[in-house]
Amino acid sequence: MKEGIHPDYKETTITCVCGNVITTRSTKKDIKTEICSNCHPFITGKQRLLDTAGRVEKFKKKYEAKPETAQAKKTATKKTATK
Repeated sequence: MKEGIHPDYKETTITCVCGNVITTRSTKKDIKTEICSNCHPFITGKQRLLDTAGRVEKFKKKYEAKPETAQAKKTATKKTATK
């Protein structure tokens, strides 16, 4: 192996927002993460629904059928069927 081309691996700590601390080796000193194996929803089986800026309501409002629109479609279909 060539000398001087490999990075310097040092002891480092990975800290999650849930409080989990993992000690490993890396080229970076301290790493902070938002999600880890202790708090990931797929592993824990608990799913959190984060609704930032009302995205769920915005989606529902955009794609929900409006009653007057549905009624207008029914009357338009009946008129074309009778012609």
